[in-house]
Amino acid sequence: MAGSDARALSRSLLDLCRMRKLTIATAESCTGGLVAGALTDIPGSSDVIDRGFVTYSNDAKRAMLGVEASTLTNFGAVSKETATAMAVGALERAGVDLAVAITGIAGPGGATPGKPVGLVHFAAAARDGRIIHREQRFGAIGRTAVRQRAVVEALRMLMELARGPQAATKPRRAAAATRLRPRVTRSPRRHAAKRRTPRSPRG
Repeated sequence: MAGSDARALSRSLLDLCRMRKLTIATAESCTGGLVAGALTDIPGSSDVIDRGFVTYSNDAKRAMLGVEASTLTNFGAVSKETATAMAVGALERAGVDLAVAITGIAGPGGATPGKPVGLVHFAAAARDGRIIHREQRFGAIGRTAVRQRAVVEALRMLMELARGPQAATKPRRAAAATRLRPRVTRSPRRHAAKRRTPRSPRG
């Protein structure tokens, strides 16, 4: 199921990026290049996919993506901070429009206190400054299943960024609504004031 989802998502993502003239780079640790593989498995992907970084070791993360040693020491390879640094590093070094990064524990070993098997951190970055992060705890469902689900999640995040910053229009509508509310509440007060003035002489 995950394989068919990944193929369908890859096609949709490539079509959208092609239409919007966007390019992509990937930075992968626990998936070992599977995201790049899913995308480049689709014919014609070369107009969108620029490159993929497979940075399995901490040394590779530092050398190829510019992840700071202090980030890896303080937060660990499987963390929000490292995933974000990987995505930003891939974006900058490839000079693309979108980049996604994955770092996690696919299992069956590798778990540490607070970081169980199946924990995966994702980050995606866009050239316009948008960065999103997600943490997934897939559980001990098997190494292959964790990696497959991670690929699907990464593709979904790229799709989200490729669609553009849609949330920018929502605050404007909310602001417009709040501006209208005071006008509605003020008008009855004015009418009430006008009605009270003629009553005073009668008393």
